[in-house]
Amino acid sequence: MYIDGHLDLAFNAVVHKRDLTRPLLKVRREEQRTAQELLVTLPELRKGGVGIVFGTLFVMPRRALRPADGSAIPEWKKALSYDTPDEAHALGVEQLERYEQWEGEGRIRILRTGADLEAHTTAWAGGDRTVGLVVLMEGADPIRTPDEVGWWADRGVRLVGPAWRQTRYAGGTGAPGPLTPEGKALVQNIIDCGLTLDVSHLATRSFWDALALEPPLVVATHSNARALAPEDRHLSDRMIRALGASGGIIGMVLGNGLVKPGAANTDVTLADVRHHATHVADLIGWDHVAIGSDFDGGFGRLETPRGIARGADFHKLSAIAPPEAREGVLGGNWLRFLRRALPA
Repeated sequence: MYIDGHLDLAFNAVVHKRDLTRPLLKVRREEQRTAQELLVTLPELRKGGVGIVFGTLFVMPRRALRPADGSAIPEWKKALSYDTPDEAHALGVEQLERYEQWEGEGRIRILRTGADLEAHTTAWAGGDRTVGLVVLMEGADPIRTPDEVGWWADRGVRLVGPAWRQTRYAGGTGAPGPLTPEGKALVQNIIDCGLTLDVSHLATRSFWDALALEPPLVVATHSNARALAPEDRHLSDRMIRALGASGGIIGMVLGNGLVKPGAANTDVTLADVRHHATHVADLIGWDHVAIGSDFDGGFGRLETPRGIARGADFHKLSAIAPPEAREGVLGGNWLRFLRRALPA
């Protein structure tokens, strides 16, 4: 059973209106995109043997959509983005309700507890190919105040990343800065509620502020090595070592621009991804390396390394690890972490 640590399923379904309950190629033929071609649907995940995914709640800050020329944001984009905490909350709830809808229809299993996880792995081993989903919030602005963390935990959220770009809680990608006072309270409530802290996208100062609070459960669901791709949304060697020391997992993210910045899409291969995975493993061991593909997280078939044309190609990612580490990297390491992280 393969495990993918980062997929923007609800965002694609709710915001982009993509029907992820249908076969992949049928949706592609209807969309006829020339960029960000769809890579995963629920049937495609089953086809590829991906038995567990971390499905995100991701909402778009309106400031990220403002045109560089200062022109107005189209009304339809305003409706799909947020300026205020209440707007972010509503959009996050809408995406969570999509996962709950799929669960009610029998299309997925939301894995809220360790018991859910064990029942799911048993069912999968017995031939039941229903996809298990762990809910991950990417960017914490849907949490209106730090004391609302418990409400989201009760609804099934199990991992929280405080930032995407800058939020009122933390500095993020392209926006350096520390945790705000609210951010420190947020991280403390994440700890107190027994949730996992996802440090992907955290600005460097915010990362260290968060780790100073000593979260017992911490991962980077979709980050590569900053030494090989010098961008602030990746992890420095010191950050990688800190995650390893905490028992965390780092999911390799596959977008070409995040693997090999500046390269033409056709020039990026799985060998380039392997460089990142090997760099991380040399620092903290292969037991801490996994996949957080971020398929369709702003890129698709043409923006993904050569040889990966669809979600069913997930097994090809074994090429990024030596033979003895492949089972762990493709799923076993995430599974071991989930057994520790999910409440009984």
